[in-house]
Amino acid sequence: MTNANTNAHNLHPIFHPAAHYDSPRSVLNDNELSAPEKRVILSSWASDMYAVESCPWLREIPGISHTVRLADILAALRKLDGDNDDDDPPRGGGVPMRLRRPWAAAERRAA
Repeated sequence: MTNANTNAHNLHPIFHPAAHYDSPRSVLNDNELSAPEKRVILSSWASDMYAVESCPWLREIPGISHTVRLADILAALRKLDGDNDDDDPPRGGGVPMRLRRPWAAAERRAA
């Protein structure tokens, strides 16, 4: 048995982030963490392991007294990656969909 200090507040935030941060924003605002360290914390919080049963858009992270929205975690990750725009998702591919009734095209050509 080791005599290790198990007080989470004395550990580096990367090892026990919930003892140091209560939201994705507080992780982003910590200037002592590098971008990869922030990504590790936020990605771990986004894990399905912390999903609230029957509410998959919420995360219940041990050590944080309230649930955290997955959308907030993902937004923080996007901000960390420099993707701050709120553009609409890309539209569908460039190949047109096939007609559900292939004979309809033949009927139009004949007319």
